[in-house]
Amino acid sequence: QVQLVESGGGLAQAGGSLRLSCAASGGTLSLYYLGWFRQAPGKEREFVAAINWSGSNIYYADSVKGRFTISRDNAENTVYLQMNNLKPEDTAIYYCAAGSRSLRPQASAFAYWGQGTPVTVSS
Repeated sequence: QVQLVESGGGLAQAGGSLRLSCAASGGTLSLYYLGWFRQAPGKEREFVAAINWSGSNIYYADSVKGRFTISRDNAENTVYLQMNNLKPEDTAIYYCAAGSRSLRPQASAFAYWGQGTPVTVSS
């Protein structure tokens, strides 16, 4: 059983930056890929970014390409989401997720979820 705890959310102005962190524990973490999803008020949860264990496979949603960067520190069992040039439409609850079957940019590929951290971007 993998436990995930997100941190780093908060308030930012448009054009600003935030870095989210997700600490993972439990299980054999080298077997898991990690990802970020978000859910804005009144909208469905959507994929943001994902990375495999070695970092050789990385996926981004088109809406964040060039602005967000996912990375992981395997020694610290932590995955990060660096968010630059934030836009008001990035406002959402951001969730960290882990999976072990087949990495693809879909929620169904992830079995474990954190509680989420809120991000609010003001214009």
